[in-house]
Amino acid sequence: MKIVVLGGAESGVGAAVLAKVKGFDVFLSDRGTIEEKYLETLRKWDIPFEQGSHSEDIILGADEVIKSPGIPSSAPIVRKIEDNGIKIISEIEFAGRYDKARKICITGSNGKTTTTSLIYYLLQQAGLNVGLGGNIGMSYAYQVATCNYDYYVLEISSFQLDNCYDFRPDIAIITNITPDHLDRYDYKMENYVRAKFRIIQNLRPEDCFIFDSDDEITVGHLSNIITKAKMLPFTQKGEVEQGAFLKDDHIVVRYEQDECDLYLEELALGGKHNIYNSMAAALAAKASGIDNKVIRNALETFQPIEHRLEPVLSVGGVMYINDSKATNVDSAWYALECQKSPVVWIVGGKDKGNDYSVLYDLVREKVKGIICMGVDNAKLHQCFESIVGTENITDALSAEEAVRKASEMAVDGDVVLLSPCCASFDLFKNYEDRGKKFKEAVRNL
Repeated sequence: MKIVVLGGAESGVGAAVLAKVKGFDVFLSDRGTIEEKYLETLRKWDIPFEQGSHSEDIILGADEVIKSPGIPSSAPIVRKIEDNGIKIISEIEFAGRYDKARKICITGSNGKTTTTSLIYYLLQQAGLNVGLGGNIGMSYAYQVATCNYDYYVLEISSFQLDNCYDFRPDIAIITNITPDHLDRYDYKMENYVRAKFRIIQNLRPEDCFIFDSDDEITVGHLSNIITKAKMLPFTQKGEVEQGAFLKDDHIVVRYEQDECDLYLEELALGGKHNIYNSMAAALAAKASGIDNKVIRNALETFQPIEHRLEPVLSVGGVMYINDSKATNVDSAWYALECQKSPVVWIVGGKDKGNDYSVLYDLVREKVKGIICMGVDNAKLHQCFESIVGTENITDALSAEEAVRKASEMAVDGDVVLLSPCCASFDLFKNYEDRGKKFKEAVRNL
């Protein structure tokens, strides 16, 4: 059987290695340039590949195509593959065929990276043999090919779920759903929501579905479908018989006959949004049989992840915060909402059909100045200029320029917050690249 992999980065190269290990005739094709570290892997595993173009005669001769999540379904080569009746799957779907480990899978518009990292840390602290993958860390397929874990904690994006059909988690989590990536879903929210809910499409009665019952979009879609799984909601607005809820100064986690209390002041992560993330992580841990003492200790000692509300440095009494992972409006809302000091806000990038109106009240309350860091900032000026004033909004074409202008605008006691609301691809390779360049610029002040 001939497998063609489209895309030569983490996901695609991992899938190609697994295909090679499983004895397939495999070929990898990338229309762009493949990074040297991935070229080394392809050569090490003796996998034929091409870069800079797509050889249609080879690709259209495949029995199955594994498409990397960054390639949209609208790409010409993808449409030709579909027109030829060739099945397209994701790396997640492919790796799941060969993985017998228990899988805890997390998706959502916001909080999924933090929740994934929390759960991975919890399972590690419990002494379990666990791998971390999906949209974070090393390729899931590469780990299935080369490792032997008993558990996987997988962050899975809507793009990765789009081409999943038989993949099944043991525990599925949807942290929340807010408008994001609508440019990839014909600007139709229902298409994006359906993509997220693919994570529960194959759940069995013994599996668990953990979800935010305060999230109207999630609950609204859930009312229209049937799932056999155990339902474990988490909420800050009431009490639930099974799941997690906020009671006074602590979180109550209930699973089957057991209950666990987590005091807010002892949690490593602060902020309303992180209460939700901690609830979801604690529920996943309880459903995995982890002891209450281990859960409490892990949630108290967890270290914040890079690029997510990450304090960088205080310079001249101004705190610089790296929230480069905030690639949509809702993420930026949480970042602004939890600030206690006046904010100079660095925002911008590749707009994904954002509706900024939900931020207007917070910007009036919290933001004293705005640096628009992107190639095309017209929409940001149109939305926010009247709120902060024309003299307090300016543009930058690099992280260095943005940090310099922010430092000129900020005074002792202020916060400079990089929380971009947008994708990074106009000026940076990815959100990690954007965050690292921001931190470097801060350290060079």
